[in-house]
Amino acid sequence: MKKELTPLQREVMLKKATEQPFTGRLLENKESGDYLCANCGAKLFPSNSKFNSGTGWPSFDSAFPNSIKLEEDNSLGMPRTEVICSNCGIHLGHLFNDGPTKTGKRFCINDCTLDFNKEGR
Repeated sequence: MKKELTPLQREVMLKKATEQPFTGRLLENKESGDYLCANCGAKLFPSNSKFNSGTGWPSFDSAFPNSIKLEEDNSLGMPRTEVICSNCGIHLGHLFNDGPTKTGKRFCINDCTLDFNKEGR
């Protein structure tokens, strides 16, 4: 686990809050590489699975095998699927079945839960 989380990261990762849309530093990132858990560094999403959903949060249509866990979330009075880092257990975001790619999946992930490792680094 990271030694020092920002206040926003604590709210999102540990208390399952949602960051404001269109505020993340990785939202417009188009470089090749891997998206990592900002808490533990585990590889979560390959850059070639990222797409622009227009929602204001980084969106992916697939994750690395065994990198995430999915849990039922009824916290807002509607059924949703929570996305959790398999390695450290922090909240990442939610999965929706309305993605535009062949998987039909949209992993809607809070930007502050992600780090990026550029290909070749």
